[in-house]
Amino acid sequence: MKKRILILGGGISGERIISLKTAKAVKSCIKKKYNCKIVEPDENLTKNIDRFSPDVVFNALHGRFGEDGFIQTYLESRGVRYTHSGVLSSMMAMDKEISKKLFIKNKILTPKFQKIRTNLNKKEVIKLLKKKIKFPVVIKPLNEGSSLGVYICNEKNIINNLKKLKSYDEILVEEFIPGREIQVAILGKKKLGAIELRPKRKFYDYKAKYSSKAKTKHIIPVNIKTKEHQNVMNIALKAHRVLKCRGVTRSDFKFHNGKFYLLETNTQPGMTNLSLVPEIAQHHGMSFFSLIDWIIKDASKNR
Repeated sequence: MKKRILILGGGISGERIISLKTAKAVKSCIKKKYNCKIVEPDENLTKNIDRFSPDVVFNALHGRFGEDGFIQTYLESRGVRYTHSGVLSSMMAMDKEISKKLFIKNKILTPKFQKIRTNLNKKEVIKLLKKKIKFPVVIKPLNEGSSLGVYICNEKNIINNLKKLKSYDEILVEEFIPGREIQVAILGKKKLGAIELRPKRKFYDYKAKYSSKAKTKHIIPVNIKTKEHQNVMNIALKAHRVLKCRGVTRSDFKFHNGKFYLLETNTQPGMTNLSLVPEIAQHHGMSFFSLIDWIIKDASKNR
């Protein structure tokens, strides 16, 4: 009898469309081996779980309520096995302030940062930031993914960009690190591989990640020295462990002046045709089916 896999996709975050793409890609990949169904995390979720009685829930949700510990708490309260990281790991990784404090505590290099309120006036913002961070800076929500609401700012345009984030009470302001964009995938206790991105846009933002028209160049293997490659892989694994993650994670780095700056660790990386973890896995001889199958079995093994 086929195992039943309930795939959670969609949701209400800004990453809804990407989540649905991940869910559909996962279902298409595993439907021959598993009895699978895609459902939304809506008011009918409890009924869907009761009716389908899944062996594993594949969490294909991205963004708030999907990878911040919220849905994980619900699934644990239902006694349901689910993929990817648990409640605390998801919450800590999603909250950029908490995760960066953990990185610093564990001697993982990360850009300087400051949490600020979005209702400050220009003088207050400039005065506050100049104490800790030099311009240009990056502003971003504390708990969004896929580079949603991320802006590179100077002293002139920071207030206008802050207005775009006025729906958030507080945001993170981060030191802008120039340099190369390198992402590393971790699979359980294994260092899976790295990939470099060369976006034609200012940085690897939402459009660069999910639009084929953005024409972001993917480079694998990454053209860095062997010691540098080993170093960034080790840092990604250390971050995975510091956050107590399980399953698959993707850590995003900037490489500048011989140093790797960890921007964030993503506990639920995308699984679409433009996603990086499947591309890294494929390069290292692991098919998309093998990757998804591993994630499902890892959920069964660890709960």
